[in-house]
Amino acid sequence: MPPDVPVAVVRDHQGGRYYDIRSATAKTASTLLARELKGRHLQMIAISGSIGTGLFVASGKALSQGGPASLLLAYLIVGVMLWCTVQALGEMAVVFPVAGSFSAFSTRFLDPSWGFAMGWNYALQWIVVLPLEIIAGSLTIEYWNSELEKAIFVTVFLVIIVMINLTGIKGYGEAEFVFAIVKVTAVVGFILLGIVINIGGTPTGGYIGGTYWRDPGAFNNGFKGLCAVFVTSAFAFAGTELVGLAAAETANPMKSLPTAIKQVFWRITIFYIASLTLVGLLVPYTEPRLLGATNIADASASPFVIAIESAGATVLPSVFNGIILVAVISVGNSSVFGASRTLAALAEQGQAPRVLAYVDRRGRPLVAVLSVSSVGLLAYLANYQAHGRVFDWLLAISGLSTIFTWASTCLAHIRLRKAWAHRQRSLEDMAFRAQAGVVGSWVGLVCNVFVLVAQLWVAISPVGGEGWSVPDLVENFFVQCLALPVVLLCWLGHKLWFRTSFVRVEDMDIDTGRRDFGRLGIIKAQEEEERQGWPRWKRVYRVIC
Repeated sequence: MPPDVPVAVVRDHQGGRYYDIRSATAKTASTLLARELKGRHLQMIAISGSIGTGLFVASGKALSQGGPASLLLAYLIVGVMLWCTVQALGEMAVVFPVAGSFSAFSTRFLDPSWGFAMGWNYALQWIVVLPLEIIAGSLTIEYWNSELEKAIFVTVFLVIIVMINLTGIKGYGEAEFVFAIVKVTAVVGFILLGIVINIGGTPTGGYIGGTYWRDPGAFNNGFKGLCAVFVTSAFAFAGTELVGLAAAETANPMKSLPTAIKQVFWRITIFYIASLTLVGLLVPYTEPRLLGATNIADASASPFVIAIESAGATVLPSVFNGIILVAVISVGNSSVFGASRTLAALAEQGQAPRVLAYVDRRGRPLVAVLSVSSVGLLAYLANYQAHGRVFDWLLAISGLSTIFTWASTCLAHIRLRKAWAHRQRSLEDMAFRAQAGVVGSWVGLVCNVFVLVAQLWVAISPVGGEGWSVPDLVENFFVQCLALPVVLLCWLGHKLWFRTSFVRVEDMDIDTGRRDFGRLGIIKAQEEEERQGWPRWKRVYRVIC
């Protein structure tokens, strides 16, 4: 059929509804989105894509619940899990740089109904995050002046975020590039300052060393405390997968994406593990301010700010609060990007209203961007006293979204490799191969399932929940795990309506959407010729970066 003839993804077949997976695959592969992201944009998105309130503020609650050893151990394990997951995502996104990578890969390699559930679950996650982050930003201003009207800053932040996204993918990339530099500079600065504080290099303090690991101790609340930290750490890493979503809008994903994917390892090691190790050394888990957060961006409960204040600094806490403000705007910006691209891809696959698939001449999914941005108007609830409770329930709808997305990505990669071997294709035919291989995907899948089980356990029996009433325990469970029944309902509803089946290995389409199809041998030969002229240090560097 000629490419200009539209093909219905959902159509009648022998009197019943039929989901045409091949048509859906073709539509995501032929997206009209502009491909203007450059390598430096992807690298900064990969390095700092998830550096935000999850690291700066939520880590304080995690430290209080689990202690410094649990904090470090949980973030390290989740970091390894994420590295394996991003490697799997990178391989699929380089080979198939299609629109809506997460839902598209699940639809293509697992089950169309599961892809539908994953797409909507992921879109809902970012849709809800947008007003939540705008509210957090308006509340952050209270650090300097609590008398100012919050609605003023809700308007300012919402306009900034919408305008950035309306400039197109290049505007988003440039904004995130700037935000990333600010966040990376802040974390590196804290690491250097933290080392100075720990060894007694400040006028007001002496040598600290590992004092707080001995008293009050390295662990708190035992194994349950560790499980509670797992949940927080998974939330803190959310957003890293946006690199895969951006592949469809990258000028040269085969060259840019592998470099960005490899740098995730360094981001995890330096920005998370190093900084949280220092946090555990500088702030005891018994510090009462760790549990005093009134919102997700409350700098007073940030262990980073507490560590700086404990050293007697007066100006730096205010500076770091400004960094947190930049972080929440950055996350809000990413939320519009992530939700709009996912909704547009769902619409292309016949899994969302068709109008959301509209892409204008500049390659912007305009209707999807405006639809997501309109939800940001809920941020005007910032003046409503019970806004926190309202958004707790909204966020609960997609609270486990990241875990489902990561697990599905690992499983889709495993299934792709099976289909690749079934067609007797060589791994040399792939433009990029996951450094962790299929083993890494299995590790990522198992770890994601473990984190999900840990979340369920902590939701049923919360840390410090002794003496809670039954209604409070039930409410806590649904606030923590409402995403689970939502995902299952989406999956089951779609499956019953379209009677879809799991995609068999022999039926998988492993050719549509390959941008390097037919040219890979030439490209690799050119790269090898260029590599021969590199000095040894550069060869080693390019393996890990």
